[in-house]
Amino acid sequence: MLEALRAGRRQLQEVWIDSGREDGRAREILDLAAERGIPVARPHRSRIDRVVPGGVHQGVVAFAGPLPQPPAEEVLAGLGPSPLLLVLDGVEDPRNLGSLLRTAAAAGADAVLLPARRSAPLSPVAARASAGGSERIRVGRCGNVAGLLRDLRGRGIRTVGLDPGAGRIWSEVDYRPATALVLGGEGRGLRPLVRRELEESVRIPMQSGLQSLNVAVAAAVVLFEAVRQRRVPPAAGRGPAEKPLAGKMPFW
Repeated sequence: MLEALRAGRRQLQEVWIDSGREDGRAREILDLAAERGIPVARPHRSRIDRVVPGGVHQGVVAFAGPLPQPPAEEVLAGLGPSPLLLVLDGVEDPRNLGSLLRTAAAAGADAVLLPARRSAPLSPVAARASAGGSERIRVGRCGNVAGLLRDLRGRGIRTVGLDPGAGRIWSEVDYRPATALVLGGEGRGLRPLVRRELEESVRIPMQSGLQSLNVAVAAAVVLFEAVRQRRVPPAAGRGPAEKPLAGKMPFW
């Protein structure tokens, strides 16, 4: 709720706040709603329970329009010269989508690009799982991921896929140029036609016999490595991890 008010990316028709809430968070919501001219009601919690399926609302509800999801081309046209993008190929669980949006927003990625089909919708479930990230990160839709990757290459944006069978380790790659990190869906990973369009594939080594990480966790590992590299001053000279560290999982 607070992130939706702060970001101002979607239209909010009305805000309800439990009449029994007078805490600091409730006051901040009231102040922001007043600043934006959004009507506020203070019903009893029981009325909010009847409106919200399952009754999980913490005493605050907004009646809102959908988040904008323009075509990927429109999102790309508004980016700077060296963007960091997250491209998702068939993530169908809305909770995973929400976690990925949260991760991308927290890392400072410029946008998340999704296919129009074979993807979880940006639903209230996904928005809640994003913990406000869906309000902060730009989301664009494309007709198909393979075609999008060809378009990205034409724009000088390198495409790097996360694939358990890849030869290179994620920390060996230089993410400082314009980069799109591409992740596959739950279970099946990247589809073959998408894998063929990648310029580079990387993997995260697994220990203890485990085969994979949750898709949002895997995205976090690589995105924050990209951010780390981009924050190192050029004079410091450290981009990709040096070879002796390449096979080890860092802790921070």
